Amino acid sequence: MESNIIFNKDFDAKTAYVMKIYKADVSTVWNYFTQSGLLDEWWGPKPWRCETLKQDFREEGIWLYTMIGPNEEKAGYSRAKYGEIMEHRSFDWMSAFCDENGNVAEDAPQSKWLFGFTGVEEGTKVTVNIHYQSQEIMQKMMDMGFEGGFTMGLNQLEEIIG
Repeated sequence: MESNIIFNKDFDAKTAYVMKIYKADVSTVWNYFTQSGLLDEWWGPKPWRCETLKQDFREEGIWLYTMIGPNEEKAGYSRAKYGEIMEHRSFDWMSAFCDENGNVAEDAPQSKWLFGFTGVEEGTKVTVNIHYQSQEIMQKMMDMGFEGGFTMGLNQLEEIIG
């Protein structure tokens, strides 16, 4: 399968830009990014899987999840706190590693994500802009395999929705 993903990193601006087109309508793609049961199907690289502990998809709401490995080991917890939501158009969140209750350590690095959904001739164009607090944090995330893992997850979504 051809991966039509664009993944650009700008360390000077402390940002990553990701774009992918799905052959599905905006409403379908939106649901896979905003509903925990659907997110759990593709978020994270195989053989790992995502497990949502709780999700409240509204402004100031929280998505709390963990990644579970092939031997049922947990990779820690992550939290996304939703900001502005424009139904079927865009939403943003502040992402951070946290404890199992969603508590983020005072000095924990966070990144701001902006998701955009645009209907195009081929289906839906999804754009993701990720803003890091520093070049060092961005580099650490890339060193941890973020680009490969996120790309794999987006391709897994393509397999699911066709």
